[in-house]
Amino acid sequence: MTVEHDHAEHADGPGHVHAPASFGTAFAVGVGLNTAYVVLEASFGLLSGSLALLADAGHNLSDVLGLLIGWGASWLSNKPPTPERTYGYKRAPILASLANAVILFIAVGGIAWEAVRRLTEPASIESGTILWVAVVGVLVNAGTAWLFMRGRKGDLNIRGAFLHMAADAGVTVGVIVAALVIGWTGWQWLDPAISLVIAAVILASTWGLLRDAVQLSLDTVPPNINAAQVRSCLEELPGVAGLHDLHIWPLSTTETALTAHLVLPKGNPGDSFLLEATNRLRERFGIGHVTLQIETGPESGCALASSTAV
Repeated sequence: MTVEHDHAEHADGPGHVHAPASFGTAFAVGVGLNTAYVVLEASFGLLSGSLALLADAGHNLSDVLGLLIGWGASWLSNKPPTPERTYGYKRAPILASLANAVILFIAVGGIAWEAVRRLTEPASIESGTILWVAVVGVLVNAGTAWLFMRGRKGDLNIRGAFLHMAADAGVTVGVIVAALVIGWTGWQWLDPAISLVIAAVILASTWGLLRDAVQLSLDTVPPNINAAQVRSCLEELPGVAGLHDLHIWPLSTTETALTAHLVLPKGNPGDSFLLEATNRLRERFGIGHVTLQIETGPESGCALASSTAV
C-alpha cells in the first residue's frame, strides 16, 4: 500500500483557494463600520418612526454578528492541527456560513412580521431623516462589500460576507427611493411595503448561501468539481487498471480532499507516479489534499472493492 499527501496551496485552483490573511483587516473594518451604522440607523429609526430604517438596522445588526462569526471562523481555520483534531479547525468556516444563513432567515421572519403589522396600522414617518441615513448606509454597505470582493469566488465564508453587504447596499437604495416617494406623495404605507421587499431580497441572497453551506457540511462533492471527470483523470494515469472507493469532500470552504484506491497490476510505480497524479488533480480540479492507495489486483482482498463501493 502506498499513500501520498499533498498540501500545496494554489490561489488559482478552482477548489483550493485560500483567503489571504489581509481579510482579517477587512473583517475588522467591516465590523467597525457596520456597528457604527447600526447605532445611527436604529437611533434615527426610533426618532422618525421609520420601520424601514429599524428593519434595516436589525438586518445590519445580524450582519455584524455574521461578520464576527466569519472572522472567528477564518481565524480558527488557520490554527494548526493537533493529535486530537488532525484537520485542525478547517471546517469552522463551513459552520460559520451555515450559522450566518440561519441568522439571516430569522431576521427575515422578524422583518416580515413587523412589516405586515405596520401595513394594517400605518404610522407617519419623517422621510427626510430616512433619506440621509440611508445614503450613509449605501456608502457603508458598498464599502464593506468592496473589502470582500476579491475573495468572493474562492471562499464560501468570504462570499457570504460579500453577498450580504452587496445586497444591503442595493436594499438601502430602495429605502432611499421610498423616502423620496413618501416625501412627494405622503404614502406612508410605502415604508412597510419596502420592508417586505427588503425581506424578500435578503431571503433570495441567503438561500444560495444556506444551500451551499448545507452541502459542504454533508461532505458533498464541491459544486465546482465534476466527480466523473476526476474519476476519468485517475483512470487515465499510466498503468491504472481499475479504481474504487473514490471520495471527494471539502476540508473547508477553500480546500478539497480526495482519497481513492488505484489498481495497478504491475505493482507500485514509485513516487514519480504519485507526484504526477497529485499534480494533475491539483492543476485540473484544485484538489490539494490527496491520499491514494495502490493495489495490484483482486487478490489484494480489499473489502472496499465490492460492487457497492463508489
